[in-house]
Amino acid sequence: MTNNPTEMRQIQSTVRENEMLELRIATTDVPTPRDSDVLVRIEAAPINPSDLGALFGPADMDKASYSGSAASPSIQAPIPLHLMAGIEGRIGQSLPVGNEGGGTVVAAGSSELAQSLIGKVVGFSGGGSYSEYKAVRAEQCVVMPDGIRPAAAASCFVNPMTVLGFVGTMRREGHSAMVHTAAASNLGQMLQKIALEEDFNLVNIVRTTEQEKILRNIGGRFICNSSLESFKSDLTDALVETGATLGFDATGGGKLTSDILACMERAAVSQEAGFSRYGSTVHKQVYIYGGLDRSVTVLNRSFGMAWGIGGWLLTPYLQIVGAEEAQNMRDRVASSITTTFASSYAKEVSLTEALSQGAVDEYRKQATGQKFLINPSLPS
Repeated sequence: MTNNPTEMRQIQSTVRENEMLELRIATTDVPTPRDSDVLVRIEAAPINPSDLGALFGPADMDKASYSGSAASPSIQAPIPLHLMAGIEGRIGQSLPVGNEGGGTVVAAGSSELAQSLIGKVVGFSGGGSYSEYKAVRAEQCVVMPDGIRPAAAASCFVNPMTVLGFVGTMRREGHSAMVHTAAASNLGQMLQKIALEEDFNLVNIVRTTEQEKILRNIGGRFICNSSLESFKSDLTDALVETGATLGFDATGGGKLTSDILACMERAAVSQEAGFSRYGSTVHKQVYIYGGLDRSVTVLNRSFGMAWGIGGWLLTPYLQIVGAEEAQNMRDRVASSITTTFASSYAKEVSLTEALSQGAVDEYRKQATGQKFLINPSLPS
């Protein structure tokens, strides 16, 4: 590590006792890799919806104030008092943020695997990716084929591995098709491509005609627009045709999870003879894996008694399937990183630019096709 700097910059998010969130660029020590670690010079890190919770917490970003210089920006935003109880564990802690990234291995510990990765472009997860450097366990790196740039590797974990986790969950739980919301997102497009590759039916729920076109252009067949008056009947028809009894909901709040279960019930009842006051015997399951809608989750109990709602996260899923299957998933992602699992970005920014008011106002909207990529190697 003699040729690498000893200090680095990283974005940190801190909750203060005075009900304020602070975002700033801190200077900290470059980590020293342990025996099985590699040191990655980070050259690309996406801003995913899942990153916004760590960045902003429950702060009211509409009331944020921006200060500091162009080279050392700072953001302060108030946190409603009634929300402080839910983040007590964060008070006073300066958290490095960023769930995943890509870069070049510039140093390594003594293990054979770690040493073999020096000079390789890798993707990684585990937090702290909005930094110039990060130490990562060698076996947890997604090693890219020769010629792949860090920008392509940057989104190799959260979205692609989640997509494969959805498919694995479908198989493990005995379903044959699934429903997905916010389906025109980068993740949703990957899922549609996998559905075509693996020949299972996918029902996509979107909000606009533009999003419908995105999915139809990559082969999507079952696409339901939630902004239309015919949405529930369209969804029920798609569920009758596909037999989908599993859903993954990225929105979380509102009535969408409830509506999916209700339409699944209507589809199931339409296939059964006779009437039961307990509803169909077909089990219907929806997993909430995101929080694009921060309102309360509303359930209108119109879907019988054979149903389930749960939360779904990638890390617990990987623990369930074990190290061998997790490695198989990483290998599959790496082999298709420029095709099935390719990500696109609307804008590339430096660490300091990521904390500018203009950038924050854009990426916190979480608009389809407007994903930001932070490049910590760019000058301030």
